[in-house]
Amino acid sequence: MKHFTLIIITLITAATTAQGRFDDVQITVEKVTDHIYMLQGAGGNIGISTGKDGVFMIDDQFAPLSEKITTAIKTISDQPVSFLVNTHFHGDHTGGNANFEATGAMIVAHDNVRKRLAADEKTASAGLPVITFSEDATFYQNDDDVFLTHVHHAHTDGDALVYFAQSNVLHTGDTFFNGNFPFIDTNRGGSIQGDIDAAKKGLMLINEDTKIIPGHGNLATKEDYQKYHDMLESVHTAIAAAIETGKTLEDVTAMETITSEYLTDEASAKSFITGPKFRSTVYKSILENK
Repeated sequence: MKHFTLIIITLITAATTAQGRFDDVQITVEKVTDHIYMLQGAGGNIGISTGKDGVFMIDDQFAPLSEKITTAIKTISDQPVSFLVNTHFHGDHTGGNANFEATGAMIVAHDNVRKRLAADEKTASAGLPVITFSEDATFYQNDDDVFLTHVHHAHTDGDALVYFAQSNVLHTGDTFFNGNFPFIDTNRGGSIQGDIDAAKKGLMLINEDTKIIPGHGNLATKEDYQKYHDMLESVHTAIAAAIETGKTLEDVTAMETITSEYLTDEASAKSFITGPKFRSTVYKSILENK
């Protein structure tokens, strides 16, 4: 009985702690066009399209933030969320799925997103995508042709870019970290070459006037996106060359010069992905995909 009581207390404490770490999070709303907005809080950037067809939403951060996110959405629209697109399966982009599903949102994602969420007992019971696609899908919402396209083995194995054609707005999910080194989830299908190819594909969709909502970071321009792509290619090339000359993982992880042109190790020390971590990930990804 004492053991059972201890388990219950531990679970309650964990739940309280999880909720508590979001108590001070504020959801900000940034206008991108006349009817498209970017919401930021904790986790991935949210895209919102408003209009006569309802709210078309991209990603939803963490479950404890759903009420705050809903309150923020109500400041820009009195319509319900009709569709919710997951750009990939990570919890900071899909954590609110069950909450928004309960209010009537239809969840859309790549096939692999549903597979990964369904395989996890924490997310298998509710909030799964009910519409999935393997390569491309198009929605016609709020006077936009909304083009969803899968990018292969980039940040994960289930990433999608979302492009609002008439509004000229692109949401990249976590295939683009604006101002920081990217997290490439090589354990779940991601790769450095796939991330490069995703940026190439995104750049082909847009022009100089496109507004870009990255997975993380501030609203971006094509110039920002191009610099990110070029950084990925440069780092890939440098580390591939280092591998060919016999450099070890430890050697490359310590070679700050490979990435310092973009962000020094000191500047990235408090980031989710530091310079050494990024170099290590790229090294492993190149070897795994040879």
